[in-house]
Amino acid sequence: MKIASIFAIGLIGFCGIASFASAEDAHTMVAPNDVKWGPAPKVLPAGAEAAVLFGDPTKEGLFALRLKVPSGYAIAPHTHPADEVVTVISGTTNLGMGETADRSAAKALPAGSFFALPPGTAHFVYFDEETVVQITTNGPWGLKYVNPADDPSKTQ
Repeated sequence: MKIASIFAIGLIGFCGIASFASAEDAHTMVAPNDVKWGPAPKVLPAGAEAAVLFGDPTKEGLFALRLKVPSGYAIAPHTHPADEVVTVISGTTNLGMGETADRSAAKALPAGSFFALPPGTAHFVYFDEETVVQITTNGPWGLKYVNPADDPSKTQ
């Protein structure tokens, strides 16, 4: 029941994103200047922006979502219910594995880097500069913090 609640709260945050590109459309093309940024889901710490490029992260099926995060941004150890497939578009993502945010064990992944994690893999990320990442995976998207006290949607 707790997992379902966390998942539902995370999805509610996507409702604030301006528009979803339908995965049923014949094709989708988005030029960099046409990306429409809005608030990131409430399950993420404040300060991030999100743009849905394709599909609908709240529904079953393929979607592409970009996250833009400021310098100093961090996401505490967490897991996802589906594969996490990420490309670093700009900046650098520092990715660490495990249930503890041990920054000395994180790997710096600069623009052009890619990573994919199986469902349920505990990991954390932090950013020393403004960074944009693209998540392309199957929805519905969700995020569960290893430590429930780290979930910002519980304090907003």
